[in-house]
Amino acid sequence: MLASLQSFRRRVGAFIGGFEAGLANRRLKGFQPSRAHLNTLIAAAGPDITARARWLVRNNGYAANAIESWAGNVVGAGIKPSSLISDSGLKAAVQKLWLDWTDEADAEGFTDFYGLQRRAAREVFIAGEVFFRFRPRRPLDGLTVPLRLQMLPSEMLPLNRNEVMPGGTVIRQGIEFDRIGRRVAYHFLRRHPGDVTDPGLTGDTVRIPASEIVHIIDPVDAGQLRGISRFAAGIVKLFLLDQYDDAELDRKKVAAMHALFITTPAPAEPLDAVEGRDENGERTLDLQPGQIMLLEPGEEIQTSDPADSGSTYEPFQYRTLLQVSAALGVPYAYLSNDMLKANYSNSRLALLEFRRRIEAYQHAVMVWQLCRQVWARWMDTAVMAGAIDAPGYEHQRREHLRCDWLPPKWDWIDPLKDARAEIEQIGAGLKSRSQALAERGYDAEQVDAQIASDKKREEDLGLTFSSSAPAPAANEPADQSQAG
Repeated sequence: MLASLQSFRRRVGAFIGGFEAGLANRRLKGFQPSRAHLNTLIAAAGPDITARARWLVRNNGYAANAIESWAGNVVGAGIKPSSLISDSGLKAAVQKLWLDWTDEADAEGFTDFYGLQRRAAREVFIAGEVFFRFRPRRPLDGLTVPLRLQMLPSEMLPLNRNEVMPGGTVIRQGIEFDRIGRRVAYHFLRRHPGDVTDPGLTGDTVRIPASEIVHIIDPVDAGQLRGISRFAAGIVKLFLLDQYDDAELDRKKVAAMHALFITTPAPAEPLDAVEGRDENGERTLDLQPGQIMLLEPGEEIQTSDPADSGSTYEPFQYRTLLQVSAALGVPYAYLSNDMLKANYSNSRLALLEFRRRIEAYQHAVMVWQLCRQVWARWMDTAVMAGAIDAPGYEHQRREHLRCDWLPPKWDWIDPLKDARAEIEQIGAGLKSRSQALAERGYDAEQVDAQIASDKKREEDLGLTFSSSAPAPAANEPADQSQAG
């Protein structure tokens, strides 16, 4: 019935015209995409896509370069907090305590909090999501704030866990929801399903309250529950290009190994001392560099003349990598490390577009989902543990939690020209010093305090430094993009 209705609609659409994309003509006859919701598609294909993405990152240089570029631009040295507490003394104490705690944040002890940010950016790029679990610690553990973060990969939350619980809650793809759709718990596996070195019961799960979990995901569809790899749109082309490169390399290698071939009309003649047979019984001849051999009567030499890759090899690679870079959302130069086709103008244009995307991702994913939640839990724990003396925190919690998150500053191709433009904007009142410093990843109050401290130390030591910026050179081109 449904199929006949759809066929009727297509015939009506073909009769009245309209959108060509909705017709079932010859060119689009085989284009029948699934109408299933993204959650259904992720449940069916998500594990395979993630596994293939991880394989590419481990084995393909372009994939490894793309993810390192992404993590380096999203996080860099870290997205760092600048508390907005009005009490300057309390703010300084909070910032100092936070800096001390960042070295203790990782439950595994491999990195600091900013290293966890980088790992999170990598995981969301590869698997589409990652989880962090708050791990409270005892005061006897000696931490500045008794709290740590445990990173859990997406494979730890089973996609096939879907059921209705006795209390009326519903588990969908490992996430438990209450009657009004709020997340109340996550049902994680106790062991990674692919780690054979971890003893224990395979498939055994544990229920963890949602308040103890940070779920980082970059959703693309409304109602999406689980993440999908950013490699999804580029896996096929990247893998096939990798196979093509390997085949081309092997072809050239095999062709180069066969320097010459000897043909003879008398195969029954006895072998010379330098001749022999390989393990398959084939006749072989051991040649040395520069050696001249006298042939038997009737034998002749045919030299190996392997075909070249041709003039289409590099353009084909370039166009394919352009499609992969568009699928991954990473500029071609960042994917391939190929700077030959770059100049100042197109490099800056690509960087501006890429950085707009990065800034949106930093705000919507890294800051909103990870940094803010960790900061709030850290402040609560620090106050309850007595590590911070914050009078009235219970009634003024929102004011104490106010914070700006400052990503690392962008470096430009021509930093001197950009610095001069920024100075002119500040002088014209188009932006403030605080805004300029925040864009560079610094807190204005801390910078001002450091400047005042430096000036006092210079005066005490009798030091004098020039503070004026150098004037532009007379022969400096007006537009760097037009320089030779």
